[in-house]
Amino acid sequence: MVGGVRQGAEGRACHDGPVVLWLPAGYRAETELEVRRSRFITTLARVDTENAARAVIAETRQRYPDARHHCSAFIVEVPDALPIERSSDDGEPSGTAGMPMLDVLRGAGVAQAVAVVTRYFGGVLLGTGGLVRAYSESVASALAAAPRVRPVQRSLFGVGVEHADFGRLQADLLAAGLDVVDVSFGVRVEMVLSAPSDADVPALVARLSHGVAMASPIGEAIAEEFVEKRFSQNRTVRRGSCTCPGRAGQKQ
Repeated sequence: MVGGVRQGAEGRACHDGPVVLWLPAGYRAETELEVRRSRFITTLARVDTENAARAVIAETRQRYPDARHHCSAFIVEVPDALPIERSSDDGEPSGTAGMPMLDVLRGAGVAQAVAVVTRYFGGVLLGTGGLVRAYSESVASALAAAPRVRPVQRSLFGVGVEHADFGRLQADLLAAGLDVVDVSFGVRVEMVLSAPSDADVPALVARLSHGVAMASPIGEAIAEEFVEKRFSQNRTVRRGSCTCPGRAGQKQ
């Protein structure tokens, strides 16, 4: 890993189709809904693999071991393939929990997300329609409180500069809209820059440094840009080419 960038060819969907938003890296939250004395506790978390999603489900079971049901749904985008979509009713009548939860995730256009709804039975039967509404509303409420990020393809460049020139050049690069995602100090200062894929970074670096520094392409990355105004920072999280798989799902 270089700074906040994971190395490897891990492409993600960014174009040619519906815009898919992610939960932010590290996001995890709980919300609760009460319906006719039954408690529905929703755990919503960012995940990047199927194993990570299943780990969140297992952790939620351990946290609420006395609950009757732990229904779940998740969507995870994978490189050069269809997204992984799974759901589980976990003992509720077939089709009343997991699939409605998955439908809410799909309808919200959210990926890299797992939702687990833990139900404590309140003694009143809700019926098939009531269960569908309760599980759907539980996930919808959790999503309503969650920020979103948009995956955007970025180009990565390596730049070496003398220590005496580092501070000024870094400030000028930041002012020009580039992200400095990693810095290492040795005989020279080595920076890793993240920039829009259409930016002429070598020319910009040469101009700002008055020709004393050069920028060399070292790969690509996916940056996470918050879509709500109150979440304005960008985070570069993943290196790899950007591909756009379609969307399909399965129920288990």
